[in-house]
Amino acid sequence: MKLTRRNTLGAAAAATALPLFTPLRSPLAQGQNTIRIGVLTDLSSLYTDLSGAGSVLGTRMAVEDFNPGNHGFNVEIVSADHQNRPDVGSNVARQWVDRDGVDLIMDLPQSAVALAVNQIVREKNKVAVVSTGASTALTGAQCSPNLVHWTYDTHSQAAGTGRATVAAGGDTWFFITADYAFGHALEADTEKFVTAAGGRVVGKVRTPFPGTTDFSAFLLQAQASRAKVIGLANAGGDTINCIKQAGEFGITRRGQKLAGLLIFITDIHALGLQAAQGLTLTASFYWDLNDATRAFSEKFHPRNRAIRPTMGHAGCYAGTLHYLKAVAALGVARAKEDGAAVVAKMKELATDDPLFGQGEIRADGRKIHPCFLFEVKAPAESKGPWDYYKLVREIPPAEAWRPLNEGGCALVRG
Repeated sequence: MKLTRRNTLGAAAAATALPLFTPLRSPLAQGQNTIRIGVLTDLSSLYTDLSGAGSVLGTRMAVEDFNPGNHGFNVEIVSADHQNRPDVGSNVARQWVDRDGVDLIMDLPQSAVALAVNQIVREKNKVAVVSTGASTALTGAQCSPNLVHWTYDTHSQAAGTGRATVAAGGDTWFFITADYAFGHALEADTEKFVTAAGGRVVGKVRTPFPGTTDFSAFLLQAQASRAKVIGLANAGGDTINCIKQAGEFGITRRGQKLAGLLIFITDIHALGLQAAQGLTLTASFYWDLNDATRAFSEKFHPRNRAIRPTMGHAGCYAGTLHYLKAVAALGVARAKEDGAAVVAKMKELATDDPLFGQGEIRADGRKIHPCFLFEVKAPAESKGPWDYYKLVREIPPAEAWRPLNEGGCALVRG
Protein backbone atom coordinates (compact mmCIF):
# COMPACT_ATOMS: atom_id res chain seq x y z
CA MET A 1 0.00 0.00 0.00
CA LYS A 2 1.42 3.39 -0.94
CA LEU A 3 1.68 5.69 2.06
CA THR A 4 -0.04 8.93 1.27
CA ARG A 5 -1.21 11.82 3.40
CA ARG A 6 -4.80 10.59 2.98
CA ASN A 7 -4.28 7.04 4.20
CA THR A 8 -1.84 8.18 6.91
CA LEU A 9 -4.52 10.47 8.32
CA GLY A 10 -7.05 7.69 7.97
CA ALA A 11 -4.85 5.36 9.95
CA ALA A 12 -4.40 8.05 12.58
CA ALA A 13 -8.14 8.52 12.92
CA ALA A 14 -8.61 4.78 13.34
CA ALA A 15 -5.83 4.60 15.94
CA THR A 16 -7.36 7.34 18.08
CA ALA A 17 -10.40 5.14 18.57
CA LEU A 18 -8.25 2.54 20.32
CA PRO A 19 -7.70 2.59 24.08
CA LEU A 20 -4.57 4.44 25.20
CA PHE A 21 -3.13 1.19 26.58
CA THR A 22 -2.98 -1.62 24.02
CA PRO A 23 -1.55 -4.80 25.57
CA LEU A 24 -0.43 -7.40 23.07
CA ARG A 25 -1.85 -10.83 23.67
CA SER A 26 0.70 -13.13 25.18
CA PRO A 27 0.37 -16.73 26.36
CA LEU A 28 3.30 -16.23 28.69
CA ALA A 29 2.70 -16.58 32.38
CA GLN A 30 2.81 -13.48 34.53
CA GLY A 31 4.82 -13.21 37.72
CA GLN A 32 8.24 -12.46 39.05
CA ASN A 33 9.80 -14.52 36.27
CA THR A 34 8.31 -12.24 33.61
CA ILE A 35 10.06 -9.24 32.07
CA ARG A 36 7.58 -6.61 30.91
CA ILE A 37 8.43 -4.34 27.98
CA GLY A 38 6.38 -1.23 27.17
CA VAL A 39 6.67 0.23 23.67
CA LEU A 40 5.80 3.93 24.06
CA THR A 41 5.42 5.31 20.56
CA ASP A 42 3.35 7.36 18.10
CA LEU A 43 0.37 5.27 17.03
CA SER A 44 -1.79 8.05 15.62
CA SER A 45 0.13 11.11 14.40
CA LEU A 46 2.90 12.35 12.13
CA TYR A 47 5.55 9.84 13.33
CA THR A 48 3.34 6.77 13.19
CA ASP A 49 4.76 5.24 9.98
CA LEU A 50 8.40 5.66 10.96
CA SER A 51 7.74 4.28 14.47
CA GLY A 52 4.27 3.23 15.66
CA ALA A 53 3.08 -0.31 15.01
CA GLY A 54 6.38 -1.10 13.27
CA SER A 55 8.29 -0.36 16.48
CA VAL A 56 5.97 -2.69 18.40
CA LEU A 57 6.56 -5.35 15.75
CA GLY A 58 10.34 -4.90 15.81
CA THR A 59 10.28 -5.35 19.58
CA ARG A 60 8.07 -8.45 19.30
CA MET A 61 10.32 -10.00 16.64
CA ALA A 62 13.36 -9.54 18.90
CA VAL A 63 11.56 -11.40 21.68
CA GLU A 64 10.59 -14.17 19.26
CA ASP A 65 14.16 -14.52 17.97
CA PHE A 66 15.72 -14.42 21.44
CA ASN A 67 13.21 -17.03 22.70
CA PRO A 68 13.41 -16.14 26.39
CA GLY A 69 11.85 -19.45 27.38
CA ASN A 70 15.15 -21.07 26.46
CA HIS A 71 16.77 -18.79 29.05
CA GLY A 72 14.29 -19.58 31.80
CA PHE A 73 12.07 -16.50 31.79
CA ASN A 74 9.02 -14.99 30.08
CA VAL A 75 8.42 -11.67 28.33
CA GLU A 76 5.24 -9.67 28.05
CA ILE A 77 4.84 -6.65 25.72
CA VAL A 78 2.43 -3.72 26.07
CA SER A 79 2.17 -0.64 23.87
CA ALA A 80 0.74 2.86 24.16
CA ASP A 81 0.36 6.06 22.14
CA HIS A 82 2.06 9.07 23.75
CA GLN A 83 0.28 11.42 21.31
CA ASN A 84 3.52 13.44 20.96
CA ARG A 85 2.80 15.00 24.35
CA PRO A 86 5.33 14.82 27.19
CA ASP A 87 2.56 14.92 29.82
CA VAL A 88 0.79 11.94 28.24
CA GLY A 89 4.06 10.03 27.84
CA SER A 90 5.02 10.71 31.46
CA ASN A 91 1.63 9.57 32.77
CA VAL A 92 1.80 6.35 30.76
CA ALA A 93 5.36 5.65 31.91
CA ARG A 94 4.51 6.18 35.57
CA GLN A 95 1.44 3.95 35.40
CA TRP A 96 3.36 1.27 33.56
CA VAL A 97 6.08 1.20 36.20
CA ASP A 98 3.96 1.75 39.32
CA ARG A 99 0.88 -0.28 38.38
CA ASP A 100 1.88 -2.73 35.65
CA GLY A 101 5.44 -3.64 36.59
CA VAL A 102 7.03 -2.59 33.27
CA ASP A 103 10.80 -3.06 33.33
CA LEU A 104 11.85 -1.59 29.97
CA ILE A 105 10.35 1.35 28.05
CA MET A 106 11.24 1.17 24.37
CA ASP A 107 11.21 3.46 21.30
CA LEU A 108 10.15 7.00 22.43
CA PRO A 109 9.85 9.05 19.25
CA GLN A 110 9.57 12.79 20.00
CA SER A 111 12.52 14.02 22.01
CA ALA A 112 10.51 15.97 24.59
CA VAL A 113 8.70 12.75 25.49
CA ALA A 114 11.98 10.81 25.61
CA LEU A 115 13.56 13.39 27.92
CA ALA A 116 10.55 13.31 30.25
CA VAL A 117 10.49 9.49 30.41
CA ASN A 118 14.25 9.49 30.95
CA GLN A 119 13.70 11.22 34.29
CA ILE A 120 11.03 8.71 35.33
CA VAL A 121 13.05 5.57 34.59
CA ARG A 122 16.00 7.03 36.47
CA GLU A 123 13.81 7.86 39.47
CA LYS A 124 12.19 4.40 39.41
CA ASN A 125 15.42 2.55 38.51
CA LYS A 126 13.99 0.98 35.37
CA VAL A 127 15.40 1.01 31.80
CA ALA A 128 14.70 3.10 28.69
CA VAL A 129 16.09 2.25 25.26
CA VAL A 130 15.46 5.16 22.89
CA SER A 131 15.24 4.20 19.23
CA THR A 132 13.42 7.05 17.46
CA GLY A 133 13.99 9.99 19.80
CA ALA A 134 16.93 12.06 18.58
CA SER A 135 18.11 14.68 21.07
CA THR A 136 21.79 14.42 22.02
CA ALA A 137 20.84 15.73 25.47
CA LEU A 138 19.91 12.10 26.24
CA THR A 139 23.62 11.23 26.25
CA GLY A 140 24.79 14.72 27.21
CA ALA A 141 23.60 16.96 30.02
CA GLN A 142 20.65 14.65 30.76
CA CYS A 143 22.45 11.32 30.44
CA SER A 144 21.37 8.61 32.82
CA PRO A 145 22.69 5.26 34.09
CA ASN A 146 19.24 3.88 33.16
CA LEU A 147 19.12 4.85 29.48
CA VAL A 148 20.60 3.67 26.19
CA HIS A 149 20.28 5.77 23.02
CA TRP A 150 20.37 3.28 20.18
CA THR A 151 19.70 4.20 16.56
CA TYR A 152 20.68 7.78 15.64
CA ASP A 153 20.79 11.26 17.12
CA THR A 154 20.90 14.84 15.92
CA HIS A 155 24.71 14.80 15.84
CA SER A 156 24.91 11.75 13.57
CA GLN A 157 22.33 13.23 11.20
CA ALA A 158 24.08 16.57 11.05
CA ALA A 159 27.50 14.96 10.66
CA GLY A 160 26.34 13.01 7.63
CA THR A 161 23.90 15.18 5.69
CA GLY A 162 25.13 18.59 6.86
CA ARG A 163 28.78 17.92 6.13
CA ALA A 164 28.06 16.32 2.74
CA THR A 165 25.78 19.16 1.63
CA VAL A 166 28.35 21.85 2.42
CA ALA A 167 31.06 19.83 0.67
CA ALA A 168 28.84 19.76 -2.43
CA GLY A 169 28.71 23.58 -2.52
CA GLY A 170 25.75 24.30 -0.24
CA ASP A 171 27.49 26.95 1.84
CA THR A 172 24.52 29.21 2.74
CA TRP A 173 21.63 27.82 4.77
CA PHE A 174 18.13 28.73 5.94
CA PHE A 175 16.55 26.44 8.57
CA ILE A 176 12.90 25.47 8.89
CA THR A 177 12.80 23.99 12.38
CA ALA A 178 10.18 22.14 14.41
CA ASP A 179 9.80 24.20 17.58
CA TYR A 180 10.66 21.65 20.27
CA ALA A 181 13.69 19.87 21.72
CA PHE A 182 14.43 17.67 18.70
CA GLY A 183 14.20 20.45 16.11
CA HIS A 184 16.31 22.83 18.17
CA ALA A 185 19.02 20.19 18.66
CA LEU A 186 19.06 19.18 15.00
CA GLU A 187 19.32 22.79 13.88
CA ALA A 188 22.12 23.56 16.36
CA ASP A 189 24.15 20.45 15.51
CA THR A 190 23.83 21.06 11.77
CA GLU A 191 24.76 24.73 12.12
CA LYS A 192 28.00 23.69 13.85
CA PHE A 193 28.98 21.52 10.88
CA VAL A 194 27.96 24.20 8.37
CA THR A 195 30.02 26.95 10.02
CA ALA A 196 32.98 24.63 10.69
CA ALA A 197 33.09 23.86 6.96
CA GLY A 198 33.14 27.55 6.06
CA GLY A 199 29.43 27.97 5.38
CA ARG A 200 27.01 30.36 7.06
CA VAL A 201 23.41 30.43 8.19
CA VAL A 202 21.48 33.37 6.69
CA GLY A 203 18.17 32.78 8.46
CA LYS A 204 15.93 30.41 10.37
CA VAL A 205 12.27 30.06 11.33
CA ARG A 206 10.57 27.92 13.98
CA THR A 207 7.34 26.10 13.11
CA PRO A 208 4.74 25.19 15.75
CA PHE A 209 4.78 21.52 16.76
CA PRO A 210 2.68 19.46 16.54
CA GLY A 211 -0.19 20.39 14.25
CA THR A 212 1.45 22.42 11.46
CA THR A 213 0.48 21.17 8.00
CA ASP A 214 0.77 24.37 5.94
CA PHE A 215 4.43 25.36 5.59
CA SER A 216 3.90 27.83 2.73
CA ALA A 217 4.72 30.98 4.73
CA PHE A 218 7.89 29.42 6.12
CA LEU A 219 8.99 28.17 2.71
CA LEU A 220 8.45 31.60 1.18
CA GLN A 221 10.72 33.10 3.85
CA ALA A 222 13.34 30.50 3.01
CA GLN A 223 12.96 31.23 -0.70
CA ALA A 224 13.31 34.98 -0.13
CA SER A 225 16.56 34.42 1.82
CA ARG A 226 18.21 33.11 -1.37
CA ALA A 227 20.11 30.57 0.70
CA LYS A 228 21.52 27.75 -1.40
CA VAL A 229 20.19 25.17 1.09
CA ILE A 230 16.92 24.99 2.99
CA GLY A 231 17.63 22.76 5.98
CA LEU A 232 14.57 20.86 7.22
CA ALA A 233 15.11 20.34 10.94
CA ASN A 234 11.96 18.28 11.33
CA ALA A 235 10.81 14.72 10.66
CA GLY A 236 8.00 12.46 9.52
CA GLY A 237 4.85 14.18 8.30
CA ASP A 238 6.41 17.64 8.73
CA THR A 239 9.29 16.77 6.40
CA ILE A 240 6.93 15.18 3.86
CA ASN A 241 4.70 18.26 3.80
CA CYS A 242 7.67 20.64 3.49
CA ILE A 243 9.10 18.76 0.52
CA LYS A 244 5.74 18.46 -1.23
CA GLN A 245 4.92 22.13 -0.74
CA ALA A 246 8.42 23.22 -1.81
CA GLY A 247 7.79 21.30 -5.04
CA GLU A 248 4.47 23.07 -5.54
CA PHE A 249 6.22 26.45 -5.19
CA GLY A 250 8.94 25.38 -7.63
CA ILE A 251 11.64 26.19 -5.07
CA THR A 252 14.07 23.48 -6.12
CA ARG A 253 13.55 24.27 -9.81
CA ARG A 254 14.84 27.78 -9.08
CA GLY A 255 18.14 26.44 -7.75
CA GLN A 256 17.68 26.07 -4.00
CA LYS A 257 18.37 22.64 -2.53
CA LEU A 258 16.39 20.96 0.24
CA ALA A 259 18.35 19.15 2.95
CA GLY A 260 16.16 16.70 4.85
CA LEU A 261 18.12 16.30 8.06
CA LEU A 262 16.15 13.30 9.34
CA ILE A 263 14.60 11.24 6.54
CA PHE A 264 13.06 7.78 6.80
CA ILE A 265 12.31 5.22 4.09
CA THR A 266 8.58 5.71 4.81
CA ASP A 267 8.94 9.43 4.01
CA ILE A 268 10.41 8.59 0.60
CA HIS A 269 7.61 6.10 -0.03
CA ALA A 270 5.00 8.73 0.81
CA LEU A 271 6.66 11.34 -1.41
CA GLY A 272 7.38 9.08 -4.38
CA LEU A 273 10.69 9.04 -6.25
CA GLN A 274 9.62 11.74 -8.68
CA ALA A 275 9.48 14.24 -5.82
CA ALA A 276 12.26 12.77 -3.65
CA GLN A 277 14.93 11.91 -6.23
CA GLY A 278 18.37 13.34 -5.53
CA LEU A 279 17.82 13.93 -1.81
CA THR A 280 20.88 13.18 0.30
CA LEU A 281 20.19 11.56 3.67
CA THR A 282 21.91 9.84 6.56
CA ALA A 283 20.67 6.58 8.07
CA SER A 284 22.09 3.88 10.34
CA PHE A 285 20.01 1.12 8.72
CA TYR A 286 18.55 0.39 5.28
CA TRP A 287 16.47 -2.69 4.61
CA ASP A 288 18.37 -3.49 1.39
CA LEU A 289 21.88 -2.86 2.72
CA ASN A 290 23.06 -6.48 2.98
CA ASP A 291 21.84 -10.07 3.22
CA ALA A 292 21.05 -9.81 6.94
CA THR A 293 18.98 -6.63 6.62
CA ARG A 294 17.12 -8.09 3.65
CA ALA A 295 16.35 -11.29 5.55
CA PHE A 296 14.93 -9.28 8.46
CA SER A 297 12.83 -7.17 6.11
CA GLU A 298 11.39 -10.23 4.40
CA LYS A 299 10.06 -11.39 7.77
CA PHE A 300 9.02 -7.91 8.89
CA HIS A 301 7.13 -6.25 6.06
CA PRO A 302 4.36 -8.87 5.58
CA ARG A 303 3.44 -8.24 9.24
CA ASN A 304 3.53 -4.43 8.91
CA ARG A 305 1.05 -3.60 6.10
CA ALA A 306 3.79 -4.37 3.53
CA ILE A 307 5.84 -1.43 4.88
CA ARG A 308 9.59 -2.05 4.91
CA PRO A 309 11.34 -1.41 8.23
CA THR A 310 12.71 2.03 9.05
CA MET A 311 15.89 2.51 11.04
CA GLY A 312 13.64 3.23 14.03
CA HIS A 313 11.98 -0.18 13.70
CA ALA A 314 15.40 -1.79 13.35
CA GLY A 315 16.59 -0.01 16.50
CA CYS A 316 13.65 -1.40 18.47
CA TYR A 317 14.57 -4.91 17.33
CA ALA A 318 18.29 -4.63 18.05
CA GLY A 319 17.89 -2.68 21.31
CA THR A 320 15.39 -5.19 22.67
CA LEU A 321 17.61 -8.11 21.68
CA HIS A 322 20.61 -6.66 23.50
CA TYR A 323 18.52 -5.82 26.57
CA LEU A 324 17.32 -9.42 26.77
CA LYS A 325 20.91 -10.67 26.54
CA ALA A 326 21.75 -8.48 29.54
CA VAL A 327 18.72 -9.78 31.47
CA ALA A 328 19.77 -13.37 30.77
CA ALA A 329 23.30 -12.61 31.99
CA LEU A 330 22.11 -10.93 35.22
CA GLY A 331 19.10 -13.07 36.00
CA VAL A 332 15.49 -11.90 35.98
CA ALA A 333 15.24 -11.10 39.71
CA ARG A 334 18.26 -8.77 39.60
CA ALA A 335 17.13 -7.21 36.31
CA LYS A 336 13.68 -6.38 37.67
CA GLU A 337 15.15 -4.98 40.86
CA ASP A 338 17.91 -2.81 39.38
CA GLY A 339 17.53 -1.18 35.96
CA ALA A 340 20.89 0.58 36.27
CA ALA A 341 22.56 -2.83 36.67
CA VAL A 342 20.91 -3.97 33.43
CA VAL A 343 22.22 -0.93 31.55
CA ALA A 344 25.68 -1.47 33.05
CA LYS A 345 25.57 -5.05 31.77
CA MET A 346 24.42 -3.81 28.33
CA LYS A 347 27.49 -1.56 28.27
CA GLU A 348 29.73 -4.39 29.39
CA LEU A 349 28.54 -6.79 26.68
CA ALA A 350 29.69 -6.09 23.11
CA THR A 351 26.71 -5.48 20.85
CA ASP A 352 26.20 -7.85 17.93
CA ASP A 353 23.01 -8.22 15.93
CA PRO A 354 22.08 -8.82 12.27
CA LEU A 355 20.88 -5.26 11.62
CA PHE A 356 23.67 -3.05 12.99
CA GLY A 357 26.49 -5.57 13.26
CA GLN A 358 29.11 -5.39 15.99
CA GLY A 359 29.41 -2.34 18.20
CA GLU A 360 29.37 -1.06 21.74
CA ILE A 361 27.47 1.13 24.18
CA ARG A 362 29.59 3.94 25.57
CA ALA A 363 29.66 5.19 29.16
CA ASP A 364 27.23 8.00 28.24
CA GLY A 365 24.67 5.48 26.92
CA ARG A 366 25.34 6.19 23.25
CA LYS A 367 25.18 3.04 21.08
CA ILE A 368 28.05 3.11 18.57
CA HIS A 369 27.85 1.71 15.03
CA PRO A 370 28.51 2.98 11.48
CA CYS A 371 26.08 5.28 9.68
CA PHE A 372 25.57 5.59 5.93
CA LEU A 373 25.17 8.46 3.49
CA PHE A 374 22.57 7.68 0.83
CA GLU A 375 21.14 9.41 -2.23
CA VAL A 376 17.55 8.81 -3.28
CA LYS A 377 17.31 7.13 -6.67
CA ALA A 378 15.64 8.59 -9.73
CA PRO A 379 12.51 6.67 -10.82
CA ALA A 380 14.39 5.06 -13.72
CA GLU A 381 17.05 3.71 -11.35
CA SER A 382 14.61 1.92 -9.04
CA LYS A 383 13.89 -1.76 -9.57
CA GLY A 384 10.55 -1.58 -7.78
CA PRO A 385 8.71 -0.55 -4.61
CA TRP A 386 10.99 0.36 -1.70
CA ASP A 387 14.16 0.20 -3.88
CA TYR A 388 14.92 3.84 -3.12
CA TYR A 389 18.49 4.37 -1.93
CA LYS A 390 21.93 4.18 -3.45
CA LEU A 391 24.86 4.13 -1.07
CA VAL A 392 27.22 7.11 -1.31
CA ARG A 393 29.57 6.06 1.48
CA GLU A 394 29.81 4.47 4.91
CA ILE A 395 30.37 6.94 7.74
CA PRO A 396 32.70 5.38 10.34
CA PRO A 397 31.68 5.63 14.00
CA ALA A 398 34.45 8.09 14.89
CA GLU A 399 33.03 10.48 12.30
CA ALA A 400 29.34 9.83 12.95
CA TRP A 401 29.01 10.28 16.70
CA ARG A 402 29.78 13.16 19.04
CA PRO A 403 33.09 12.59 20.85
CA LEU A 404 32.56 11.13 24.31
CA ASN A 405 34.27 14.03 26.10
CA GLU A 406 32.17 16.74 24.40
CA GLY A 407 28.69 15.87 25.61
CA GLY A 408 28.91 16.98 29.21
CA CYS A 409 27.63 13.66 30.54
CA ALA A 410 28.28 13.24 34.27
CA LEU A 411 28.82 9.48 33.76
CA VAL A 412 31.98 10.14 31.74
CA ARG A 413 35.08 10.28 33.87
CA GLY A 414 38.30 11.96 32.97
